[in-house]
Amino acid sequence: MLSPLATGIYSGLGGAAGLGLAWGGCAYAALWPGSQLFGPTLIAPRRAGELALTFDDGPNPAWTSRLLELLASHNVHATFFLVGKYAQAEPALVRRIVSAGHAIGNHSWSHPNLALTAAGRVEEELTRTSQTLEQITGAPVRFFRPPFGARRPYVLRTARRLGMIPVLWNAMTTDWSEPSADKTAQRLTRAIDLRQQRGWASNIVLHDGSHRGLGANRGPSVAAAGQLMEHYKESHRFVTLDAWS
Repeated sequence: MLSPLATGIYSGLGGAAGLGLAWGGCAYAALWPGSQLFGPTLIAPRRAGELALTFDDGPNPAWTSRLLELLASHNVHATFFLVGKYAQAEPALVRRIVSAGHAIGNHSWSHPNLALTAAGRVEEELTRTSQTLEQITGAPVRFFRPPFGARRPYVLRTARRLGMIPVLWNAMTTDWSEPSADKTAQRLTRAIDLRQQRGWASNIVLHDGSHRGLGANRGPSVAAAGQLMEHYKESHRFVTLDAWS
């Protein structure tokens, strides 16, 4: 039989372990792209041979135009998740994205961690961005990707109430900080090929902009996108997220 002191110690350890598990579960649900614990999100279907190129944090006047030219040269359409304040600053570039046949999505107004953002601000971040994009393009916004992939149930419910499908991913690397286009392309290729072997399509994230400011150098990311298009042009079909929704 345990002494009262020992019982207290074990109870404390059990409580701490339980609390740790609870926090770990919340972190998984809030940040892991494959988690559906906080609600369903679009990732990728079981359609081996399909790739969706998606680009976050634009529009970027320094690199988005070059990316559009590269996509056109490969006859590939992509999905762009746009930061609202940058879209407001670059409306002509937003219209160019849409007129080229690409899909666009809401990536919040200022790129906060929405899992930790007050409800009123979550509402403002998503609503203001959708309204701005709709004013620029004349079309409703169908997709939403939370910055950093961070979400909680309220965030996903708000996106759906605004008519958007929450979107995560299943193929991403640290292209925003990797100076080598070759390394970025190689890492993504490994992820894509693994999904292919398991019968899944790939929802690929690259960045044509930066949430830290306009004009970021995204040359390596754009070059990596070009390598992926060249590598998979004969074996895979590139789609926008419209094909999966």
